[in-house]
Amino acid sequence: MVQIEFPHQYEVDLHRQIIKVCHEMELPLHDFVKGSKLFTNYQRFALIVLFERSGKALRNFVKELIESKWPRWLGLKEIPAKSTLHDWLKKWKSTVLRTFLATIVAKQQPSLMAVDATGFDSWQRSRHYEKRMKQCGVHDVHMPYAKIDLLVDTESKLIYDFVLRTKPRHDTLGAATMIKRLKKKDVLILADKGYDSEPLHEIVEASGNLMYAPVRDFKVRRPKGRHRRRCTKGNELYFQRNIVESINFSLKSKFRTLRSKKSHMKKREFAWKIITYNLEKLSQSTSALLKLLNRATIWDRAD
Repeated sequence: MVQIEFPHQYEVDLHRQIIKVCHEMELPLHDFVKGSKLFTNYQRFALIVLFERSGKALRNFVKELIESKWPRWLGLKEIPAKSTLHDWLKKWKSTVLRTFLATIVAKQQPSLMAVDATGFDSWQRSRHYEKRMKQCGVHDVHMPYAKIDLLVDTESKLIYDFVLRTKPRHDTLGAATMIKRLKKKDVLILADKGYDSEPLHEIVEASGNLMYAPVRDFKVRRPKGRHRRRCTKGNELYFQRNIVESINFSLKSKFRTLRSKKSHMKKREFAWKIITYNLEKLSQSTSALLKLLNRATIWDRAD
C-alpha cells in the first residue's frame, strides 16, 4: 500500500498572512522580560482573528479550538481559557489596531477608492422577548446601533480605514477624518450625493487626491465651488461605487452585530473584524494567484 503525502499540510493562506503581518509590525514575542511566557503576542493575535472569523461565543470557540489543527499550527502549549481570551481582546488599544490595519494594506497601491456610511447593529436582544414586549404595549424601545464610515479599495475590496460613532453624525464628518489619515496619493475617491460638500472636496485635494460626488438635485444651474461644478460633468467610473455597498453587505452578513457594550470596546471589536476581513481577502487573493500559476505550469508542460 502506497502512502499518500500531503505537501504543506500544516500551512494555510490565512496563517501565512498572520505571520506576515506580525513580522512587518515587528511585534515582540512578549511584552515583558519577566512574567509568564505561556503565550506569545503572535499567538494572541492569531487566536483573536480566528475568534472573530468564527462568529461564535467565546466559550464555544475555546471548546471547539482543540478539535482543529490551529493549536498545532500556532505551536500552542495549552488551550487558553475563555477569560484569558477575553482579556486579550482588551489588550491592544484602538490606535495599535489601526496600526495593524495600516500594516496590512501598506504595500497596496490603490487608484480608485470609495467611501460610504452604514448602520451596524449593536445589540443582541432576544427576538422572543422583543415580541412579548410589543404585545405588552412597549413599542418605543431604544435600539442601540453604531454608525460606520468605510474607505475601501474598489479593485482589491480591502478596507483601508473606518470611523465608528455611537450617535448619528453627518457622513462628511467621518469621511473627512478618514481622508486626513489617508497616506495614499493620486487616488480618485467615489462618493454618493451625501458627500456633496465643497469643504470636503478641499480636504481631499489637500491630501493629494481627488473626489467625485454627484451634486444634489437643487434648483441651481451653477453650484457654488469649483469642485462641485467639476462634478456636474459626471464620471464614467462612478458605477464602481456600488462595490462599497457590497462590502457593507458582506460585513453585516458575516459579523451580524457588535457584542461589546462600552463605546471604546465597540471600536476595538469592529477594528478586529476589519482586520479579519482584510486578512481573509488577502489569503483568498493569494490562493487565486497560486491556482493561476499552477494552471500556467500545467499548460506549459502540456505544450
